[in-house]
Amino acid sequence: QVQLVESGGGLVQPGRSLRLSCAASGFPFSSSPMGWYRQAPGKERDLVATISSAGGRTDYADSVKGRFTISRDNAENMVYLQMNTLGPEDTAVYYCRARLLRGDYWGQGTQVTVSS
Repeated sequence: QVQLVESGGGLVQPGRSLRLSCAASGFPFSSSPMGWYRQAPGKERDLVATISSAGGRTDYADSVKGRFTISRDNAENMVYLQMNTLGPEDTAVYYCRARLLRGDYWGQGTQVTVSS
């Protein structure tokens, strides 16, 4: 079955960096667009970044452009989110999403807390 397992979250001070990872299995990863989303307390889940199946196209929410970078390794079935210059507004649970022909699948999420 489809499995998406996020890791790399934690508590970080403002201005610092984190790298999130998503390990994927159970579906044709190299032909599937992937994305990162986040959900802050009391708010809806929002798009952070997406990446095409081959990695040639990426898109970002305006709020993270220039600070976050999404990437993927199709040989390892991994998706990454490099987050730089983090601020308190980036505090949220971050989710990995796989877009398959039969629908979207989500991981369990990883908490990112930006606080001094």
